[in-house]
Amino acid sequence: MENIIEIRDLTKSYFTKKALDNINLNVEKGKVVGVLGPNGSGKTTLIKILTGILRETKGEVLIDGNSPGVATKAIVSYLPDRNFLYNWMSIQDAVDFFKDFYGDFDENKAYELLDFMKLNRSMKVNELSKGMVEKLNLTLVLSRNAKIYVLDEPIAGVDPVARDQILDAIIGNFNESSTMLITTHLVRDMENIFDDVVFLKEGKVLLEGNAEALREDRGTQIDDLYKEVFGE
Repeated sequence: MENIIEIRDLTKSYFTKKALDNINLNVEKGKVVGVLGPNGSGKTTLIKILTGILRETKGEVLIDGNSPGVATKAIVSYLPDRNFLYNWMSIQDAVDFFKDFYGDFDENKAYELLDFMKLNRSMKVNELSKGMVEKLNLTLVLSRNAKIYVLDEPIAGVDPVARDQILDAIIGNFNESSTMLITTHLVRDMENIFDDVVFLKEGKVLLEGNAEALREDRGTQIDDLYKEVFGE
């Protein structure tokens, strides 16, 4: 199957510390890939390089055949691990903002997701709970018709009800012609949606492969394997 992301000898250093250390990784088109690891493992650094926010120290990253930049940002829909909307915005303002900013934004899909999430368009961002903000941000990101979706810790810090809604939205709105990367340390809640998994620790890939094959080979769930690999 065709690789939509190719990473070769990728290293990112901050002075003497290596956040990423000589990573090699391919991501196939049409897959949901879990990038797993504890805080400080290099997950967010990897995501920021893929989304063009950070530059690598050395190595090569290709996204649909191109180095991260203007061309790749047009095909990658990114959910960061923190709120990216202005507090003065209403939910409708946020939809209009994305509609103006992204040519691939599907307004009708956004409204369907807002109804599913039970979010009122007139509400202001500063009136929303943390879970509601997470659901709004995810709605906007999933409403783009992108080739690649990158979700950084999409269920961290939200209550179980919001968590279930977010997972249902991810599952229900994934297009099999696209690709999705999800970073998380909450493996038990998310492992059933992963086709492939990558275990990162201290900037290195410790283990990667097809999720189902790993379950069969190791005789355990991905969550238990995570605990084994990271000693939790």
